[in-house]
Amino acid sequence: MRNIAAVHPVILGGDAGAYSLARAFHEGYGVTSTVVSIRPTPNIAHSNIIRNVVEPRLDDPDVMVELIRRVAATAPGPVVAVTCVDWYVRALAEHRARLEDVATVPYPSVGLLDRVMDKQRFSELCHELGVPHPRTEVRDGGAEVGALDLRFPVIAKPGDNTAWHQVSFHGKAKVHLVRDRGELAALLKAAGDAGYRRPMIIQEYVPGDDSQMRIMTTYSDLDGTVRMAWGGRVLLEEHTPGTLGNPAAILTGRLSQVEEDARRLVEHLGWTGFANFDVKVDPRTGVGHFFELNPRTGRSNYYLTASGLNPAAYWMADHLTGHWPRATEPLEVLYRIVPGFLLDKYVNDKSVRDALRRARVVHPLKYRGDRSPRRDAWVRLAELNQVRKFSQYHPLQEAGGAPGQSGVAESAVGEPLPSSEREVA
Repeated sequence: MRNIAAVHPVILGGDAGAYSLARAFHEGYGVTSTVVSIRPTPNIAHSNIIRNVVEPRLDDPDVMVELIRRVAATAPGPVVAVTCVDWYVRALAEHRARLEDVATVPYPSVGLLDRVMDKQRFSELCHELGVPHPRTEVRDGGAEVGALDLRFPVIAKPGDNTAWHQVSFHGKAKVHLVRDRGELAALLKAAGDAGYRRPMIIQEYVPGDDSQMRIMTTYSDLDGTVRMAWGGRVLLEEHTPGTLGNPAAILTGRLSQVEEDARRLVEHLGWTGFANFDVKVDPRTGVGHFFELNPRTGRSNYYLTASGLNPAAYWMADHLTGHWPRATEPLEVLYRIVPGFLLDKYVNDKSVRDALRRARVVHPLKYRGDRSPRRDAWVRLAELNQVRKFSQYHPLQEAGGAPGQSGVAESAVGEPLPSSEREVA
């Protein structure tokens, strides 16, 4: 007779976000998670709180469904299938009917997902609700630029992340900084030639460096009530091509305007589950402009757990136990994956530096409950490796970005990483 656990998480993906979710479930419920990755990754290697299942064909929905069902057949407790990756969120939602007899899939309907994952429709939604959003036009991959009522430079990014995931071409990036019509025409042609004929979102650039970025995460229960909203100021972002724009350091805290607008968006949508927002404050006005709604916890989700808002507790309450976490003011913490001395190099605002000295420092991969000599050594090396990455891809002088540009890459940034590589970049 096997021991019955409170829950058995099945986590899709092998990056630091997947480890952070496994850590959240272990901190909250003392359970081991099954993490399914395309290949072995150092983020989850040598972990005592994870059972890693390697499946190179995980991007195939039929393989994903069969694997989750196989894990559920011998799981020690109720299975909940979660991820930090957009295309797995959609695959789980699309195939919910094939899984719901053996696993909880805590994501909204496909129709609602498509409404927010389609960046063109999200732009229209922001305009409808009066949520600050960069001026936007749309062109399909392979189309002509035509008449464009935007000032250069502009930001260009895929409107369909799932379709973008399936194509590869020289210079492909998560987000492109485009300086003139010629560069935009070349990007649209390259995307179309590679097979991406879906919308490209073209937006006026909001000025400012990494420190103008903000992050906000909400949780809405099955009735659509917002149970949690918490965010922070991004102090530094990653700048390597495969992880461009991911927060490397966050100082958590209240963001009144951003939280209010995020709540309006999810309440209007009738959203359920987690929503993660990328926001940039225009230094000229102090207003936070919403770039997108991600239908999941972010890669940097451990900032929530460290603040006292364990994501696992919200999924458990909504889908399994009915017992909601007690409402308390979240803790202000400094989440970082870079060494402190590297962060000091880039943070110049005195008030922020003073706040950093007061904040409790947390690192998603440094967990006292999951230590071994080999894992400890890798985590230390990974943190120090950030020094090399930042020397190569300087946030103020990065390849493919003008000085002071944040979270953007020019179309000549280099070959894209395959999906298995992006998981560990």
